Amino acid sequence: MLRSLLTRVNSQRLSLDQLPTPDAERMGVGSSGQLGVGSYLARIAALVVVAAVAGACRQDMHDAPRYEPLEASTFFTDGHSARTLVANTVARGQLKEDRHLYEGIVDGKPADTFPMPVTAAVLARGQERFNVFCSPCHGRTGEGNGMIVQRGFRHPPSYMEDRLRNAPVGYFFDVMTHGFGAMQDYSAQVPVADRWAIAAYIRALQFSQRASMDDVPEEHRADLDRNPQPPPPAAPPGAAPGQQEAK
Repeated sequence: MLRSLLTRVNSQRLSLDQLPTPDAERMGVGSSGQLGVGSYLARIAALVVVAAVAGACRQDMHDAPRYEPLEASTFFTDGHSARTLVANTVARGQLKEDRHLYEGIVDGKPADTFPMPVTAAVLARGQERFNVFCSPCHGRTGEGNGMIVQRGFRHPPSYMEDRLRNAPVGYFFDVMTHGFGAMQDYSAQVPVADRWAIAAYIRALQFSQRASMDDVPEEHRADLDRNPQPPPPAAPPGAAPGQQEAK
């Protein structure tokens, strides 16, 4: 392209008034008014080369060099871009050899026990996570009358049914991990420890509906006959902490 342009310019001997810009001094025009064509075209050629090189060197992060899944590669002798795992190795954090903890399985069956102590903190965490992820379908009390069920979604079974009251806790962990029926799995949203905490809270909900006096420790049975104490009145706006409203 540049060579043809040079040939055309030399053959026609462009004059100053034929050029696209009147800045004669900047374009290399001599005192006689003749244009330094070679100098002008050299500048144009340099600009074209710089623009081309700059455009060719651009490489955005969204277009970074990479292999697509299962794409062939000439770098490795087997022609595969994907590499197999190193034999007898496990990725960090992926060992999961405790089936009781990670699968809810003991001796090939759903576990009847928890892999950790069930404390008040565990139950509180289970309640909080249950209210976030489970109550929209199962309801706050576990009876299956959650808000989206009231709006037409499929009705889940009540946790108070004998089938689920007698189910091992590992069953609830497994359903949360893999899903069941219309229920999706929650393994991506709910970590392992939180799944066990939710299972513990589900068991507490079941006990709350079928508990007997024998299930209450002796030192706490007297508390059942006490009237609940109302919360203290709220302090007026701007009052110091603990300050009560004057009567």
